[in-house]
Amino acid sequence: MTESKFAVIGLGRFGMAIAQTLSQRGAQVLAIDNREEKVEEIKDEVAYAVCLDSTDAKALKAQNIKDMDAVVVAIGENFEALLLTTVLLKELEVKRIVVRASGKHQVQILEKLGIEEILSPENRVGIAIAEQLLNPSIVTSLQLPDNYEIVEIKTPKELTNRTLTEIGLRAKYNLNLITLKREFQIKKNGVMDTETHILGVPSSETVLYDSDTIIVFGKSKDIERFIEINQ
Repeated sequence: MTESKFAVIGLGRFGMAIAQTLSQRGAQVLAIDNREEKVEEIKDEVAYAVCLDSTDAKALKAQNIKDMDAVVVAIGENFEALLLTTVLLKELEVKRIVVRASGKHQVQILEKLGIEEILSPENRVGIAIAEQLLNPSIVTSLQLPDNYEIVEIKTPKELTNRTLTEIGLRAKYNLNLITLKREFQIKKNGVMDTETHILGVPSSETVLYDSDTIIVFGKSKDIERFIEINQ
């Protein structure tokens, strides 16, 4: 996997977990906080660690923040600072902004700002967030002991309209398919609506569609290889 560049702003427990995991997975990480002790704590675990005020546009710009593949705003205790930082990142035209929110009201405000990727630390752990940053095709992931994972993956374009036999998940990639989720067009009260349903245990002749989500089990390195090959 080519080296990705991420910035994590806010080094509380949640932001720290994201920054550490991304770095451990080989990404180049810029860790930012306005508390010197937090920067000192993580400086040896990431590529760069900087103490600055993220509501200062000049300070952010000086870090070449626009060049990042994604910026995670993980400020937890100061929602005003989180909002101001998010607005500045949008003004600086950062291509992917991922923002932490605590509670539905914060989510609503961030949605009004046009933020599409909003994280809820109460429901998701930093390691899972890092996994999705590294591999956007991953919908959700569950870390298991001994470097195993269960992940939901959007069907790669390279594999659409092919049967499971042709794809050879087990033979080629050492992965086991648990099940898959498929979208169906359902007519309700005269209006067409989309519903997602589990297909149970697919047969070897099941054809994958581009809107399907496959749920697989395997070693983290095999899952990463599968995504890399079929991007």
